[in-house]
Amino acid sequence: MDESASTPKPQPKPKKRKRVNVRRPDVMEMVQAEVAEHYRSSIVEKVRSRGGQISIDNTTVYLAQQFGFCYGVERAIDLAYASRRVFPENRIFLIGEIIHNPEVNRQLREMGITSLEWRELTAEYDDLTEDDVVIVPAFGAPMTFMEKLDELGVIVVDTTCGDVMSVWRRVRGYAKAGVTSIIHGKAGHEETRATASRALGPDKTGHYLVVLTLADTEKVCDYIRGNGQRDEFMKYFEGSYSDGFDPDEHLKQIGVANQTTMLKSETEEVQNRLRAAIVDRDGGDATNFQVFDTICGATQERQDSLFDLLKRPLDLLLVVGGYNSSNTTHLVEIGQEVVPSFFIRKAECLRSLEEVIHFDLEAKEEQVATGYSAKFVSDEPVTIGITAGASCPSNLIEDTIVRIFELRGISKEQVVSA
Repeated sequence: MDESASTPKPQPKPKKRKRVNVRRPDVMEMVQAEVAEHYRSSIVEKVRSRGGQISIDNTTVYLAQQFGFCYGVERAIDLAYASRRVFPENRIFLIGEIIHNPEVNRQLREMGITSLEWRELTAEYDDLTEDDVVIVPAFGAPMTFMEKLDELGVIVVDTTCGDVMSVWRRVRGYAKAGVTSIIHGKAGHEETRATASRALGPDKTGHYLVVLTLADTEKVCDYIRGNGQRDEFMKYFEGSYSDGFDPDEHLKQIGVANQTTMLKSETEEVQNRLRAAIVDRDGGDATNFQVFDTICGATQERQDSLFDLLKRPLDLLLVVGGYNSSNTTHLVEIGQEVVPSFFIRKAECLRSLEEVIHFDLEAKEEQVATGYSAKFVSDEPVTIGITAGASCPSNLIEDTIVRIFELRGISKEQVVSA
């Protein structure tokens, strides 16, 4: 008898992704100089130091008190730049985009950092080796992606925002307690997909449902109160719930969480309506409802600062940032309620005083607005407000300020001297 044939062969140990600390003092000194060169603005810093206002002749520009890069975004960019410094010869990859800003992502591509598909695990992941570096973006990545990186044993630089990880801890707690996570967010957004995967819990037996609008929330509330039809409900939310989700079973106990960049007032309304539905169903008892505020502090600050800015008599508001940026989109929504507001990617979107290329939120496409105000082509005084989401660098704000004044016949040199 061949004993070797009956003796089981030892199984290879599973690989583990290698986490590294790239924030070394010697590296970060160089990184911060690079980041400052690429993204900072002396003009913006001076305007901010003087109360956020610059006036020349008959043109005034106000900056929101809080706008642009937040700590989490700065950290993610620093880590991406540091990765190239620490691993100058390695191939470096990034799951999707580091943040939602085309200028920042362009800079990373020029540094030789290659984007991987973020919607699904494609064949390109199988080609990664143990010497490759993979950057996890500020939004995080779903557990299936992290498990794949474990399997491959690659070097991982994780830039996930701390506020996002706080939400993950919350939804994991819901799953452990048998509570279904109701996630206020965009089902296809990178952050929400990452959060939803954590809502399954470590044993993947938890459940989640994603709601985006108050209309979505009302559908859930109606069902909780016993007024919905199961088939219609499942069809309406198709693609927005966990495998095996059953509204008759999994809406008995719910806990609310959110994509950290949502509009704060809307998230609060979602929470209030869901709680009211549970209380109505359970005879005044709110035991089966849980909620924790998981809106990002920087997102809230930027929204609050815009509300303050809108108290001024503005003729126009410009919101600068990437069109796929959730927190920037919500700033546009706030502005549109008060003053003509345009969502622009960069200063070049201001073609002239009569034309602006902007992203229309309703049409979900870039459009050209013309003739929005006769004041801009006259000698009348004009007041323009500017804000930006947490993923917009200051150099793009500077370009926008300069462009406004140039279109009003005022040179960049005059702006600098002012």
